This record gives sequence, structure tokens and C-alpha cells, in this order.
Amino acid sequence: MEILKGIEIYELTLFIKESKILVLGDLHLGFEESLNKQGIFIPRFQFTGIFSILKRIIDKIRPDKIIIVGDLKHEFGSISEQEWRHVLELIDFLALKSELIIIKGNHDVKLFPITNKRDIKILPYYKHKDILFAHGDVVIEDKSKIIIIGHEHPAVSFKERPTQKYKCFLKGKYGKAELIVMPSLNLVTEGSDITKGRFMSPYLKNSKNIEVYVNEDKAYRFGRLKDIK
Repeated sequence: MEILKGIEIYELTLFIKESKILVLGDLHLGFEESLNKQGIFIPRFQFTGIFSILKRIIDKIRPDKIIIVGDLKHEFGSISEQEWRHVLELIDFLALKSELIIIKGNHDVKLFPITNKRDIKILPYYKHKDILFAHGDVVIEDKSKIIIIGHEHPAVSFKERPTQKYKCFLKGKYGKAELIVMPSLNLVTEGSDITKGRFMSPYLKNSKNIEVYVNEDKAYRFGRLKDIK
């Protein structure tokens, strides 16, 4: 399904058809080890799942460029053993398939020592033609026609199923620009329920008429957030 003309939803990623760019974000690799340190023990399944999703998508669409819009790893002030191993393994896989661009997220404070091992730069944002790619924790002053961000980890619930959350894409406006918010590629949690709380990203503070797209077996447009609420 196209969320904007020429931009398609592919599972939990976006594909910009004309430029053959695959966009993903908020993987939070190392999240399970962080939980383990807090005494919460869960199986370490996330990396296998993420790897499987990305391999399936990449084999199908064969992108020329892959952009990660921040929060590749989870720990703020340190690098866990799991992060060292999984981030390097994922970088090696993605960089082998196409050009890889990594945008710094607010969790990526200590990502540089890992990416330096592969001589990959981390950018504060990235522009391609009229599209701005940013993490979304701070506003980048720019006049692009389209802005794509992560950071928010949007999920939605419905009155009929109040205990269940569904990862979703958001489409709205920031000034005159079209704004797309990516769901998190973190498979451990569904994300933040946008029907029950405030937005985190400053890009969404004054947004109205935000549209919700849920992806399960395929992408579904659920209309405006205020109508869902």
C-alpha cells in the first residue's frame, strides 16, 4: 500500500520506489540484555526476527540504499555484549546488500565505537531530493516536501480490543511538509499507544488530522486518529 505517492509500506519498513530506498528505524538492538539486567528475563529472539524480516524484504525489492532513521541500539551510556555482536552483524549484512546510511537516534550515544569498526559514518539527518530523513527527537530546520522520522514508536488500540496494541505508521503534516512516522522495528514491544498518551516527537506537537496505517497481514488505512479515539 502507498502511504504517499511513490512511498510504499512494506511490513514495518518503507520503500521509496523511484529511488529504490528502503527505510527502517528504532530497532533497539540489545533490548533483551537491557531487560535481563533489570531482572526481566525473556528469550533473545529479536535479532533473529528482525534479520528474517529484512532479508525477506531486501530479497524482494533489492534496494539501492538502506536508511536507518535512528536508535539502532538500545543502551544510552554503554555498549552491551549483545549490542556489539548484533549491530556489527546487521551492518555487515545490510552494507553487503546496498549503500547503508545510519542516522543518529537519541539512544545512539555510544554507537560510534561500533560503526567505526566498519568505517560507517553516523549522520544527524539525511536528505535525498525533496525528502528529509531524521530521527524525530529534535526538529531539523529544513524546507523538504516530505519528512520521514522514527522515535515515536507509534501503536494504536481500539475500543473493541482495549488490551491489544498494533504497530502503525502515521501520516500528517509538519508545516507545509508531508510527515510520515515509522513504527518501531523492535519486536519485543508493540510501542506507545497514541490513543492514550501524548506524542514524544516535536514534529507531532501541533499535528492535526493524523492518519493511522496498521500493518498486519497487509497495510490497512484506519483513517484519522481523532476518529479512532
